[in-house]
Amino acid sequence: MARTKETRANAAPGAGTMFALRAIGLVLLARWLFSMSEMDLSSSLSAMASSPWACINLVFLFLLIFLPGARAVAERPFHPLPQWLRQALRLFAFLGFLFAVWSVSAFVISAGWRRAAQAVAATNGWLLAAPALYAAVLWICRPRALWRTNIAARRFAIGRYAVSLDPLTRTVSVWAERRKVGQYDARELSVRWADGAGTQSATPPTPIVALHAAGDTVASPTPARTSGAPSLARASFGRRPKIELLWDSPAAAGHNRQTVFRTALTTEGDRVAARALDTTLRQV
Repeated sequence: MARTKETRANAAPGAGTMFALRAIGLVLLARWLFSMSEMDLSSSLSAMASSPWACINLVFLFLLIFLPGARAVAERPFHPLPQWLRQALRLFAFLGFLFAVWSVSAFVISAGWRRAAQAVAATNGWLLAAPALYAAVLWICRPRALWRTNIAARRFAIGRYAVSLDPLTRTVSVWAERRKVGQYDARELSVRWADGAGTQSATPPTPIVALHAAGDTVASPTPARTSGAPSLARASFGRRPKIELLWDSPAAAGHNRQTVFRTALTTEGDRVAARALDTTLRQV
């Protein structure tokens, strides 16, 4: 069987994330080395040894540049980093962001806005760029699903959860970021809707692709909207709608009616994926 030849121009999904993280690490390292070059070598080394923040920065820069265990794989395009590495980078980036914001704020309060603006110009905007770089690492390492929603391929992304349905075996696989939660029979799964206050509401179905035993797909008719549909439109001012994926297996004694996951629908993409998942599970 002929195989597609992989080239450097056809990079695996996730390679851009690794490139962005390494670029941010190199920029931070270059700025740090430039600041140390203005000091004496012995005094800079002694200051680093006596500063716990310098040790934290060294570990953060090492993880950010070398990315141990990271590998771009097409099966998980949004998670090329191991889970422990993502959590460590988020922690160090959060600490760095807090320290940078606190340092800049303290300098502005003590020196005033005019001297702060002069310092920003003298450092070529580094006082503003440093917190932005730490915030960029936080954003890149945010909790995400394994992939984007692809209804035709029966892949759904809701919050940090990813759901994949195999129409041939009628099995559903669920991942929480990179960790696989489990594999279930699609006929034993159901979606329960709840508003921001935690009360249950009816399901607002939408047109979706119907499943058949042979794996063929046909367009299903548009069902009538139920009374629970306006609850999604009212999800504002802190009242975000939530869904629960329930597993009810009559063969699993003592494990009936378990909650596979519960998450809030924060974006319109999450709401569309949740409606599509609900309708698809009803048609299995």
